[in-house]
Amino acid sequence: MPVKLPFAQIDAFAARPFEGNPAAVMPLEAWLADDVLQAIAEENNLAETAFFIPSGAADADFDLRWFTPAIEVDLCGHATLASGHYLLSRDVDLDRIRFRTRLAGVLEVRRTGDTYELDLPARRPTPDAADPRIVKAIGLTPEAVLGFPGQNWLYVVPDAASVRAMKPDFGLLREVGNHLVVVTAPGGGAFDVVSRVFAAGAGIDEDPVTGAAHAMLTPYWAERLGKPAFQAFQASARGGRVACRLDGERAVLGGTCVTVIEGTFTL
Repeated sequence: MPVKLPFAQIDAFAARPFEGNPAAVMPLEAWLADDVLQAIAEENNLAETAFFIPSGAADADFDLRWFTPAIEVDLCGHATLASGHYLLSRDVDLDRIRFRTRLAGVLEVRRTGDTYELDLPARRPTPDAADPRIVKAIGLTPEAVLGFPGQNWLYVVPDAASVRAMKPDFGLLREVGNHLVVVTAPGGGAFDVVSRVFAAGAGIDEDPVTGAAHAMLTPYWAERLGKPAFQAFQASARGGRVACRLDGERAVLGGTCVTVIEGTFTL
């Protein structure tokens, strides 16, 4: 007999449909088998599908996991924001949702007027050597390269125009493997920081707007700019604005969400 699961597609870090980063959000009563979760994410064919169940933990409301079409990931910011929006938009009396995750600790989404704040662990970098394959793939020479746990990399380049104009070699990035490659520069104009994010080895050539990347960008740029709060823009084809704030060892990301599809997924 077919099983129908709740499903929503939500554009995160978006003020209107077709902006930001789309995520599938699927509340469950209990975990399905991992291969079923992966197959659902592959079928959805979005950067991430977020699954959550009610949590038995004292410090969380729900347990949360994220899957790309190819793998389960250790942290996904935009799908967490989308999951918070899904729950908070259903209960006007709630002002926050806490998610327990397997590798990123407890993450919180808070209502702040007409927007949300997503609380993530700030990811601290260490200087690293540029991988010549990545330099060739992005077609830019970085002025700094910073490494983060989990094969995550920040490539800092001098100007926003070169970031916006990049035409990466995704085939080469796939050969490099499951790396998150963030290319960033000072923004100028309305934004302090500009970035683009690539995860070809995880099945995502270019991610439209990436919360996990801004958990890396926030401590770096807060120190470099000399201010704890700044405005960032991820310059993908869809584009998305992220209000970034460093609060101790937490990266607080502000944004809005738009629900574009809601219905059921049939197994």
